[in-house]
Amino acid sequence: MTWAWEYVPDEETVAAGAPHSFIAEVEKKADELVRAAEALYLHGPGYQGADEGAKHAFVAGGFFVYMITPRSELVSIWQVTPDPLP
Repeated sequence: MTWAWEYVPDEETVAAGAPHSFIAEVEKKADELVRAAEALYLHGPGYQGADEGAKHAFVAGGFFVYMITPRSELVSIWQVTPDPLP
């Protein structure tokens, strides 16, 4: 297995209507979160602790909600929220 990120349930549902520049920032930050999680959870599938739960990440143009699941080596993005006033 290898670490990755994905939109849950899918990109169309989570990111529909969000500006492309904002989505680019979300995906850039998601890549950073994957690298950090990979370094923190070296034995991801063998991880025995509890998941950290949902977290917020703020990027240019808004924020998103994500969760790190070490046993699946996955960063899942559940919601993206662009700033209402650009």
